[in-house]
Amino acid sequence: MKSSRRSGNPLWRPAIGLSLFGLFGTGLVYAALATGISGALFPAQADGSLIRDADGQVRGSLYLAQPFVGEGYFQTRRSAANYDPMAAAGSNMARSNPDLAKRVSEATAAVAAREKIDPATVPADLVTQSASGLDPELSPAAVQLQVRRVAAARGWSEARVQELVDAQLQGRQWGVFGQPRINVVALNRALDHAVQAR
Repeated sequence: MKSSRRSGNPLWRPAIGLSLFGLFGTGLVYAALATGISGALFPAQADGSLIRDADGQVRGSLYLAQPFVGEGYFQTRRSAANYDPMAAAGSNMARSNPDLAKRVSEATAAVAAREKIDPATVPADLVTQSASGLDPELSPAAVQLQVRRVAAARGWSEARVQELVDAQLQGRQWGVFGQPRINVVALNRALDHAVQAR
C-alpha cells in the first residue's frame, strides 16, 4: 500500500486549506457580517447601550449598575465588584458563611433606616449581590419602597415619581421568562431628564 506522500497527495494541503477557511471564513467573514448586521439593526445595543452627557462624554451603560449618590436617586443592588466592569464577580460566599449573614443583616438594617421601614419588609435584592456584581435591575417591590424617599428629596409628588417608575417597568421576557423588573440606571436617567424638561 502506497503512502499518501508517495502518491502525490500530501496530507498537509487539506489541513492548511481547512485552517485557512476556519481562520478567514468563520473568524473574519462571519464575525464581520454578524457585527455589521447587529450594528445596522441594533446600533445602540451593539455599541453597549452607552449613556452620554450633553457633551458626548460616556457616563455609563444601561447594562451596568453604578452607584448613585443622594436621596433623590433610586439605589440599585450592592456590588461585590464595587461597580467595576473589569472586576465583575459575585462574592462567592456560601449561604452558610457567617460573614455573608452578617453583611446581609447590616445591609438590611441600613436599607430599613434609609427608607424608614420595618427591616422584615426589605426586599432581598436590595441587600444581596448579583452573580456579576453589575446587575442594573431591581424587582418592582425594591423600587416601589424607594418612591416616597425620592419624591420627598426632589420635592415632587409621589404620583409624579410613580409615573416614571411605571414607564420603566419591564415584564417577563417574551411574556414567559424571568420576572418583572426595572432598570434602575434607566429610571434615574429618566428622573434627571424630567428635571431638565421642566
